[in-house]
Amino acid sequence: MAATYEWRGDFDNEAVNALHAESFDHPPEPIDWLARTHRHSLGWVCARLDGRLVGFVNVAWDGGAHAFVLDTMVAEDLRGAGIGTALVSAAAHGARSANCAWLHVDFEDHLHGFYFDACGFNPTAAGLLALS
Repeated sequence: MAATYEWRGDFDNEAVNALHAESFDHPPEPIDWLARTHRHSLGWVCARLDGRLVGFVNVAWDGGAHAFVLDTMVAEDLRGAGIGTALVSAAAHGARSANCAWLHVDFEDHLHGFYFDACGFNPTAAGLLALS
């Protein structure tokens, strides 16, 4: 069965917290993703397979032309199956539908192939200032 993708899909905090912990290799944390996304995000994409949340990506924005991919997550047992690429594609579609002109992403070096090759992002000059 193929995964399904839903822009601004329903989810529960426990499922996203578990997926985030698995994706970013840390113990589960009690984050209120529902409040966070509803307050700060343009949207998000949920990927499901047989009812199980197997992928999630958050899309923040500046209220105008710029949207930002954050926290792309795919269940470990399904990585490499195209779910991450489909999540980002659905995120781009959602941002485009909201009249955003740009979709930004930052990532660790080991994800270059995913974001540049699989998802079609272009390299740009950017800056980062650590605040803590």
